[in-house]
Amino acid sequence: MSLLITVNTRPDTTPVPAKAAADRLISGDPSFLTWALDASREEATEGKVRTGIWEATPGETISIKGTTFEFCHILEGHIEIEEDGHAPVTYRGGDSFIMKPGFKGIWRTIETVRKIYVIVG
Repeated sequence: MSLLITVNTRPDTTPVPAKAAADRLISGDPSFLTWALDASREEATEGKVRTGIWEATPGETISIKGTTFEFCHILEGHIEIEEDGHAPVTYRGGDSFIMKPGFKGIWRTIETVRKIYVIVG
């Protein structure tokens, strides 16, 4: 197994599909696709680093990081993130941001988004 992974932003592998959890859905009917580059959520253990490509269709959900740290680089699309108690921030293709442990807010996918993610925790 190689310890060097090239990030293909258009993976040719089959993604894992998902829908928003009922208790996190605010509006719309967003669908999610995840191409994990290493450990899947089920395989991850406390402190494990997970990386991959994630895509979401339009909709609005509650985002809670809990004890995880997440770095995101938006490849394409348009989103708005509103941290509880703060003004909304808009991100588009080429933008990057970090959500630290304890983050709570609203994730609005305005135009289908694809991102590279790195999650620790």
